[in-house]
Amino acid sequence: MSVTLKAIKREDHARSTTRNLRESGQVPAVVYGKDKETKSIAVNSIELVKTVRDEGRNAIISLDIDSGNSVDVMLHDYQMDDIKDELLHADFYIVNMGEAMDVDVSIRLDGDAPGVKDGGIMQQALYEAKLRVKPNAIPEEIVLDVSNMTMGDIIIVADLPKSSEYEILEDDDTTVATILAPRTDDDVEGIENENAEPELVGEVQKDKNEE
Repeated sequence: MSVTLKAIKREDHARSTTRNLRESGQVPAVVYGKDKETKSIAVNSIELVKTVRDEGRNAIISLDIDSGNSVDVMLHDYQMDDIKDELLHADFYIVNMGEAMDVDVSIRLDGDAPGVKDGGIMQQALYEAKLRVKPNAIPEEIVLDVSNMTMGDIIIVADLPKSSEYEILEDDDTTVATILAPRTDDDVEGIENENAEPELVGEVQKDKNEE
């Protein structure tokens, strides 16, 4: 299910016009896609941020351009003003609802692992997985149950939940999460010894000659 976002055509690309757009709460943007003509538009900044926050970054957006010409898009990229924390520009990619595409989907660990209760440290090595999936079947996230993980256990991509609606493109052997044993005093001491500067043979010989 897609959400609707209203947009207006943008004909004038002068800096003054672009600045006025931003000051009025609009974000300059472009819409493009495979074998599609690139169009310059503007959308309401607050509405765009709210849509992405509520629906997720992989949300399918029905972009209503000047009330009548709607296209299904995804937010492909955006630029931010880090100082003002404001949107400067957005790129929308036109999607084919019947054609699979490659997207990155977040991986969330769920459950209380016995290994953590025993003092182990949960380490997540992979936070996103690339999927090949049709736009209307993109999952909001992949939930990985870790409630059976004990100390030293490793979960790899091959262990992620399977679905007939998508294909996971990551290597099966890629580590997703593991529970590490806590470091002991001996481990810390060993690391300190490894980092100690080696004694220089030349310096030792020099000291002996000086005696």
